[in-house]
Amino acid sequence: MSVVVLGVGGGIAAYKACLLLRLLSEAGHEVHVVPTRAALEFVGRPTWEALSGHPVHTEVFDDVASVEHVRLAERADIVVVAPTTADLMARIARGHADDLLTTTILATSAPVLLAPAMHTGMWHNAATVDNVATLRRHGIVVKDPASGRLTGRDSGPGRLPDPDEIAEFVDLLITAPECAAAMAQQDFAGRRVVVSLGGTWEAIDPVRYLGNSSSGRMGRAIAQVAAARGADVHVVAAHADVAMPSDVQITRIDSTEDLAEVMNDLARQADVVIQAVAAADFAPVAADTKIKKYEGDDATGTTMSLKLHQTPDVLARICSQSVQNRVVVGFAAETAPDRDQFLQLAQAKLARKGCDLVVVNDVSGGKVFGKVGTDVTMVHQQGPGRRITGSKSQAAVAILDEVHALLATQ
Repeated sequence: MSVVVLGVGGGIAAYKACLLLRLLSEAGHEVHVVPTRAALEFVGRPTWEALSGHPVHTEVFDDVASVEHVRLAERADIVVVAPTTADLMARIARGHADDLLTTTILATSAPVLLAPAMHTGMWHNAATVDNVATLRRHGIVVKDPASGRLTGRDSGPGRLPDPDEIAEFVDLLITAPECAAAMAQQDFAGRRVVVSLGGTWEAIDPVRYLGNSSSGRMGRAIAQVAAARGADVHVVAAHADVAMPSDVQITRIDSTEDLAEVMNDLARQADVVIQAVAAADFAPVAADTKIKKYEGDDATGTTMSLKLHQTPDVLARICSQSVQNRVVVGFAAETAPDRDQFLQLAQAKLARKGCDLVVVNDVSGGKVFGKVGTDVTMVHQQGPGRRITGSKSQAAVAILDEVHALLATQ
């Protein structure tokens, strides 16, 4: 069981922290809530205590004998502050220690994750921009806010990301705390990263389709982590079971033909292309009208045939583009009787497509599709590399670390 200190700033988005608390608790974490005085104006102490099952304090004088800020700082596996207001962010950036939350942050050696929420004008203000830069320079992870409807009638960047998204980041920083440094350093800043994900749907007729199995979780994790590390991320999303990250551009597509058209343009402008989509290799020759089934009791078991045509090889097309200093990553889902043949198939795909890196999944017996965890191996020109087992977010960190190393050699 991990210990999470959940700081809550005094903004209207404090109500969302209640759901975040519930999600973290249901994930098995021991959560201690440390609100600011202003936060209690929005959500009261009884709510935090009831949801967390622990006493809630705001000041270092509330429980002097326990030296609460030191106790929490030493026990914490992570400190997450959601929402982080502009004022609270400024105080943390300047090292203030005037309440229990800020003193705990100063005293802890655990990763610290801030999820800002404020009006767009405040987020873009030069003082806030400087504070964010200072916090990141100090090793604190600052997750950019989502864009959308704000408290009043305004819309723009400044919304607190969905609690599910923040909870995923908390789990990632607990399981892979070393990735906090890359997020704080923004080591992908200035890089344009295009990630395709999900599974394409190929029309049979106006109401039916053939589809590829893909939840989109792996591509989503890569897009999330790349954005957290400072990249300008554009997601090309086929059909997926997961919500898209809040801090990326999104283009939605249906078929492999759609994918080829969109990627042809986006890939030329990218520093990194990660083709995690499950694109169909074949598509039906689609009927213009709905195909009618045979009627009658004796029709059961009647067969019909579909004519298939091969779809564009989108990854090969991308790799054939004349683009300098770009890294292209392909994904492969393979079945093989043993690991040696499995890796040989991946090596052959790498050579055939011409990409810089292939991430290969063993999908024998339904091992990967739809699962939260993963087991992938990175294969590059020198041969098989690191094998990653664990969450898809952990795999995303490892893949992007490899991409970062490849970019450095360009």
